[in-house]
Amino acid sequence: MSILSDFTIIGSGINGLLTARELIKAGATVTVIEKNQLSKEASWAGGGILLPLYPWRQAQAITELVKISIKLYPALNNELLSETGIDPEWTPCGLLITKNPDFLLAQEWCNNNQIPFQPGTEAQLMPFHTDTQNPIWLPEIAQARNPRLLAALLDDLSSKKVTFIEYCSLQNIHIANNHIEAILTSKGKIAVNQLILTTGAWTGTLWQDLFSSSETNLPEIYPVKGQMLLFDAQPGLLSHMILDNDRYLIPRRDGKILAGSTVETAGFDKHVTNDAKQQLYDFATRLFPPLAEYPVTHHWAGIRPGTQHGIPYIDQHPELDNLFINAGHFRNGLVMAPASAQLLTDLVMNRKTSIDPVPYQLSARH
Repeated sequence: MSILSDFTIIGSGINGLLTARELIKAGATVTVIEKNQLSKEASWAGGGILLPLYPWRQAQAITELVKISIKLYPALNNELLSETGIDPEWTPCGLLITKNPDFLLAQEWCNNNQIPFQPGTEAQLMPFHTDTQNPIWLPEIAQARNPRLLAALLDDLSSKKVTFIEYCSLQNIHIANNHIEAILTSKGKIAVNQLILTTGAWTGTLWQDLFSSSETNLPEIYPVKGQMLLFDAQPGLLSHMILDNDRYLIPRRDGKILAGSTVETAGFDKHVTNDAKQQLYDFATRLFPPLAEYPVTHHWAGIRPGTQHGIPYIDQHPELDNLFINAGHFRNGLVMAPASAQLLTDLVMNRKTSIDPVPYQLSARH
């Protein structure tokens, strides 16, 4: 192939697409390569809650990316809707959390990060069958509808002349003088100027296969499977998101309600299981009994990029002068993506970063 863009991005999930968008805004040319169908992995499969589950239990490095990203989402939604006609359905419907044994920590986190909150009321909790403990209502927390967001980004980037190559797997690299000159793929050899890995759960495997001779070892990024259900409910049945222990319900604008999710160690196996389906169905209909009146229309699985603390790696390779990484977001790829893309673009453009880049460096957790 005779493609030579300023930047070649491997991976077309939310982080790959938003990184491409930031680079295009900076005046660069971009090629995005995807081993499967474009944008159909973890970013497509997730629920779209634009907040980590119990964010006060997460590392500060996650909070730094989250609080920037949630401020960027409204404008991103409006720009994509205006430019493509596809509505990502950014919806600030609010999030009700039923159990908060660490309520004081939650209160402190919300105050420190300017997230409005109030105790959950009896009226709010009445429709739900669960034991509550210090319930908390976050009225401004939003969701995005993952498939629509990704479709809008693909359309927007295509109109901005981003080159997309799908069903193209990365097989090897050609390095000379600590510089990647070309990548070898299932569709041929592609010359590169700057190479960016936004390869999600597959990053650890790629790193081992391609950079085993490097002195820089990538701390483990491992696959974590998650299964979800979709109920074909009607608009107005559920008006806001609800989190109960580690599972949740998310109402879409058209009335459909998503129930998720499992956390499984199953390698890269994306097959759904009857056991997980029954678990999710039982959870959803027990928590919110009206759901039992509606059919389940979809059951699917995705593979998240797990890391020990959920902190992504956003950095330049210390040995290879034109290799960068933006991967390892675990369950929070969607909510951290806008800020992650900005940080990586600042790094590759040698611009001043808006947040401290050190916690996301490859060497930060060795």
